[in-house]
Amino acid sequence: MPIKPPFLGTANEFIARHIGPRDAEVQAMLDLLGYADLEALSASVIPDSIKGTSVLEMGAGQSEADALAAIKAIASKNQLCKTYIGQGYYGTHTPSPILRNLLENPAWYTAYTPYQPEISQGRLEALLNFQTLISDLTGLPIANASLLDEGTAAAEAMTFCKRLAKNKASNAFFASKHCHPQTLDVLRTRAEPLGIEVVVGDEREIADASAYFGALLQYPASNGDIFDYRDLVARLHAANALVAVAADLLALCLLTAPGEFGADLAIGSAQRFGVPLGFGGPHAAYFATRDAFKRDMPGRLVGVSIDRHGQPALRLAMQTREQHIRREKATSNICTAQVLLANIASMYAVYHGPQGLTRIARRVHQLTAILAQGLSKLGHAVEQEHFFDSLTLATGAHTAQLHQQARAMGINLREVDAGRLGLSLDETSSQVDIEQLWALFADGQALPDFEALAASIPSRLPTALLRESAILSHPVFNRYHSETELMRYLRKLADKDLALDRSMIPLGSCTMKLNAASEMIPVTWAEFGNLHPFAPAEQSQGYQQLTDELEAMLCAATGYDAVSLQPNAGSQGEYAGLLAIRAYHHSRGDDQRDICLIPSSAHGTNPATANMAGMRVVVTACDARGNVDIADLRAKAEEHQERLAALMITYPSTHGVFEEGIREICAIIHDNGGQVYIDGANMNAMVGLCAPGQFGGDVSHLNLHKTFCIPHGGGGPGVGPIGVKAHLAPFLPGHGHMQRKEGAVSAAPFGSASILPITWMYIRMMGGAGLRRASQLAILNANYIARRLEEHFPVLYSGSNGLVAHECILDLRPLKDSSGISVDDVAKRLIDFGFHAPTMSFPVAGTLMIEPTESEAKEELDRFCDAMIRIREEIRAVETGELDPEDNPLKNAPHTAAELVGDWTHPYSRELAVYPVASLLEAKYWPPVGRVDNVFGDRNLVCACPSIEAYQEA
Repeated sequence: MPIKPPFLGTANEFIARHIGPRDAEVQAMLDLLGYADLEALSASVIPDSIKGTSVLEMGAGQSEADALAAIKAIASKNQLCKTYIGQGYYGTHTPSPILRNLLENPAWYTAYTPYQPEISQGRLEALLNFQTLISDLTGLPIANASLLDEGTAAAEAMTFCKRLAKNKASNAFFASKHCHPQTLDVLRTRAEPLGIEVVVGDEREIADASAYFGALLQYPASNGDIFDYRDLVARLHAANALVAVAADLLALCLLTAPGEFGADLAIGSAQRFGVPLGFGGPHAAYFATRDAFKRDMPGRLVGVSIDRHGQPALRLAMQTREQHIRREKATSNICTAQVLLANIASMYAVYHGPQGLTRIARRVHQLTAILAQGLSKLGHAVEQEHFFDSLTLATGAHTAQLHQQARAMGINLREVDAGRLGLSLDETSSQVDIEQLWALFADGQALPDFEALAASIPSRLPTALLRESAILSHPVFNRYHSETELMRYLRKLADKDLALDRSMIPLGSCTMKLNAASEMIPVTWAEFGNLHPFAPAEQSQGYQQLTDELEAMLCAATGYDAVSLQPNAGSQGEYAGLLAIRAYHHSRGDDQRDICLIPSSAHGTNPATANMAGMRVVVTACDARGNVDIADLRAKAEEHQERLAALMITYPSTHGVFEEGIREICAIIHDNGGQVYIDGANMNAMVGLCAPGQFGGDVSHLNLHKTFCIPHGGGGPGVGPIGVKAHLAPFLPGHGHMQRKEGAVSAAPFGSASILPITWMYIRMMGGAGLRRASQLAILNANYIARRLEEHFPVLYSGSNGLVAHECILDLRPLKDSSGISVDDVAKRLIDFGFHAPTMSFPVAGTLMIEPTESEAKEELDRFCDAMIRIREEIRAVETGELDPEDNPLKNAPHTAAELVGDWTHPYSRELAVYPVASLLEAKYWPPVGRVDNVFGDRNLVCACPSIEAYQEA
């Protein structure tokens, strides 16, 4: 019998493509650390108390081709119908140059949050365009760089009004019944733990405005009506209440801006500006407000400053990006945005310009007016006198039959109630669609003459609310209208930035790992991208299979019994986890349990989240090695035994160490009646090695944009699902379109559903063995860097065997004392070497936290280590006086090309400044600006596109 050659066997090439180091490199790193193999290293890192807790029983990984074929079969089970549901989600065309050069471009989707502005000028400019777009359309001067979705933006608006309204006597928030239903659901979820009463009603029937501290209105209304809110806003203001308006951006191209009729803030979604439906997300929400409220606005804000040469430079302004720095005093736990989606929306506006956007809006409205007129001729009463793109019909006893007939024709209409239905048109609607809708409602009658109606159709917008102010007058929205121009503009912006397509991004706690092309491919398939989140369940069987399988995969990876995929960011996952704990206690009659213990080392979102969930934070101490002080934890758990609700703990610890006492810690909490929330931010060190659901955790959130390969997208999208033990499963987030109707934390049932295929593909291709090896290599790479650098920079924390987990912390504080060189100087100097800085001053001020991930090859690790060692030599030269203490390469970093060719006045050479190591001669990244002046930017806040003259003056 002939022997089957090895090359004819089935091979999974993906694992080796995802994991950076080759076998020989792995052995070389193990040799440096003194371990024979990965198993021996893992055994020394993982504490004995949690060894063997992994329940990752998963088959072998599939090849890229096989996994793509499998997910294509799943996608084919989704039915793409003509959908007129609306309700905040609309069909749109993503312009091809934006699809190819932005959404599908790793230069944009693998970038990190722009905390280091000198290497983020491209995406910061795109976000500044987004803020300008929102500010122009809403008529409000300050807009943030996006939020998660319209529902959660409305919830942020509610708490914003609560803080800032002068009516302090009221604890009630009015929400119009004309708001989107999913928005009302999220409002109720967010309000209940805070003791806020949400009153849903008809705003035209408000008798006593002083009963409310704030109000949320929908413009146009969810059912299609356009109401004139000017008198109502004046009444609410007279009662010292604030007014938020959820506004449709496309409608605002034709209608009076909320800021112009007195709204204090405007929120909404930018989805219909070129972002696919994606079964509900990810989509960029927006939040705009008055200048007086800018320091209280949630989320990130891009501002204009100057660099050290006096040239214009962009940055994140006023620390609004990090409200959770305030910990338990924070008003929001938001630490992310939907940057990639906001950038798509901004470029959609750049590409179409003001005339193009207005033309799209007019066409959508005209088609809707033609549709309405034709329906009237067919004997159907349209409820709206004034509308933009949505109609409601009173269809009485025929409603169910009409829905059935529509679905038989491949049409989805909005289910309003038993006697009414609704429909919304959008950018993708056409004459053929109108005539097909008429045919549905004709009941045998002759169809109206489309051309005749189109020739004489009047506008159905209210004359008193027609927009008179100009939009998008800045040059950026009036130039890049050819594909050539837009393509070059996107390339110019991308060239300003550092992303994973250029170099390693060694950010501790952020896990910037490979986002493989095969994982990304299904995201833009129509079967995933063009499905409405409220489409009938029988049309989304592919998504149902995908989410069922992904939930099972995540249960296997974590050791939990159930998973919810609804939370659309890590912050939302934290929140959903604590809500599940809260609801569990209440179900047992333990309503008094409201104490949340949080170690002092915890990420700031933890106490912020506890505060939002109505819990009181009690901080527990950490010891000198960065571990939880178990004696202090025990004492506080016993002190608060009757009121103890939960412990929030990150594992491995925020200090990058597997704490030996984690089982004991969990037992202490359980013995005193509490539940254990284990933050999954560092799950990349545990998959396949140990499982939080098996060593004491009751609930964990996972960052799919960290451990499970969804790209960071320049600061979003993210997904933050939660895994829970069986007793908490009944309290997972619900939704109006799910079996459990209450408790939505995001606007869509499955949050950012369209990017879930990325994680499904990653896990499917890696398989159980591949996932375990990835964790081992993440630990190996981190320990290799720690060992190479420990003689140059002290490693602050390590476990009992002198090893770290998946990240290490370098202590630069002694160097500040000996040389005057700060952690900021080192971070900026790394830019000259072509690297993004590690995480600065977290969790310890004056340190760098480094996480290389398993995706980086030894050559890249060595390139980074060589850069750090060279920087240490430069610091030593400052210490010895060889380099000037103030005018040296570190204090002046980063160095730009313009500075290099200008008058050189520094006492060190140009070569030392920009080519400190020989490898840079082959591939040099040139930062577009010098070090940015943060103080100047905050004192001279500009957060919309400045005029060309302003740039010239700067």
